[in-house]
Amino acid sequence: MVEPLIRPLAQADPEVEQAIAQELIRQQSTLEMIASENFAPAAVMQAQGSVLTNKYAEGYPGKRYYGGCEQVDVIEQLAIDRVKALFGAEAANVQPHSGAQANAAAMFALLEPGDTIMGLDLAHGGHLTHGMRINFSGKLYNVIPYHVSESDLRVDMAEVEALALEHRPKLIVAGWSAYSRHLDFAEFRRIADLVGAYLMVDMAHFAGLVAAGLHPNPVPYADVVTTTTHKTLGGPRGGVILSKEQYARKINSAVFPASKAARWSM
Repeated sequence: MVEPLIRPLAQADPEVEQAIAQELIRQQSTLEMIASENFAPAAVMQAQGSVLTNKYAEGYPGKRYYGGCEQVDVIEQLAIDRVKALFGAEAANVQPHSGAQANAAAMFALLEPGDTIMGLDLAHGGHLTHGMRINFSGKLYNVIPYHVSESDLRVDMAEVEALALEHRPKLIVAGWSAYSRHLDFAEFRRIADLVGAYLMVDMAHFAGLVAAGLHPNPVPYADVVTTTTHKTLGGPRGGVILSKEQYARKINSAVFPASKAARWSM
């Protein structure tokens, strides 16, 4: 009975082992130009392929619905404490899901279906979860897209302000998937305050630059900041929601039990 549990992958499933070997060759022999991908360090892959895969851990550190989560609690709390320190955030939710799920949970915490949101148009560099019509964000919320200016291809902040004043959104999303400039987070904050909106920044594609001090940090300006743990941070696949302390409980509840159940810790 023990033998199947200790059989190496090459014996247990040679077809999968062969595909993994070919993927290694592909990654070693080609130039990776996909912005959302990175090369995880060996230590990250070692942790990912560990006994943590066996563990269910509903809830949060110190408040679990399963027994035997003592070491999972240690690891998850380390992730929370480290990402708060890295970005100067008051609160953090760190999960092995994705940036899209982090965005969904953050919106679920702050909005009701039918509320108006503003986000950068997908065709102008935005993300699916910023209001694309067949994404959850476009189906659940009333989306008002903003755009880049034709003259300089920068986000048109005058348009953002005009649209905000006209439509009075409950949430403004700043962030992008394909945009080569810095965003003016202070100006987004001013406009959000002008209309009484939450400001959410999706920094998944530039979080590594923020961590390295090479890009402005949106955390001091935003109510909520989301990111992934992979992409430019080079960690395992996962999603992070940073927030002001006043929103932490709502966000934690929006992640579990509202949108996730059992999970294993990073």
